[in-house]
Amino acid sequence: MKKFLLLALFFSVQSLSAQAARFIYQVSMKLDSTQRGDIKTETAILDVSPAKSVFFAEKRIQRDSVFARARQTRGSGFDRSQMENLRSNMDYVVEKDFANGTKTFIGRIARNQYSYTEDRPLEWTILPETATIGAYKTQKAETQFAGRTWYAWFANEIPFQDGPYKFSGLPGLIVKVEDSKGDYSFDLKETRKVDEIQNVSSQGNVLKISREGYEKQLENYRKDPVAAMQAGRAPGRGGAGNQDPNQRRQVESRLKDEIQKNNNPIELK
Repeated sequence: MKKFLLLALFFSVQSLSAQAARFIYQVSMKLDSTQRGDIKTETAILDVSPAKSVFFAEKRIQRDSVFARARQTRGSGFDRSQMENLRSNMDYVVEKDFANGTKTFIGRIARNQYSYTEDRPLEWTILPETATIGAYKTQKAETQFAGRTWYAWFANEIPFQDGPYKFSGLPGLIVKVEDSKGDYSFDLKETRKVDEIQNVSSQGNVLKISREGYEKQLENYRKDPVAAMQAGRAPGRGGAGNQDPNQRRQVESRLKDEIQKNNNPIELK
């Protein structure tokens, strides 16, 4: 609680022109609609500067750190099981440019990375309800986005009109946001001052695409994940197509099982 108070005081008396802040959220997700009691949790980070913000999973920078060490040591001591433990259910990055008002989503499908500019503006209705969350007095707001009704609680005393994921545009930082079904929730847990926002690197090329194009690629992957993985591999590097039939069936079974259990995406349409 003391950290909340100190950060709020700091930003209320200091110029924001050269400051950056890190807001750490706990994200709760019900990825499988048939298993309502199975709640996945992860830590996510929102770094905000006066010019832009970036939202990403904590495991993303942990994974990048492992890759960086592997490159320095030329793969010596590289532990693939460690990478498995760093797999995230939020394998995406959301960047917001405050100057032009754009939001860029960067996500991975199979072996390819895509980026698109979000084309659906958020229209908030600010409600009279208030609540104290942590050390903050917050006010409630509501919006319809991507097939869900979302409720957000924002704090006027934190002068960033931003929030986790694609949420922004309220007169203060979004401290908590959840959908009406209780499937997804982002809850602010910690705040820190940082010198600059995180540079979230992307391995390989990022293909620019429309949002509709991204959703089409995602639909194709869910229909035939092995074909998508095979198509995304560079020529001469092997892959699912060069596996023996038993191994290929194992890969196909694993991927289809993962897709079947991930049937409740954050964006329904």
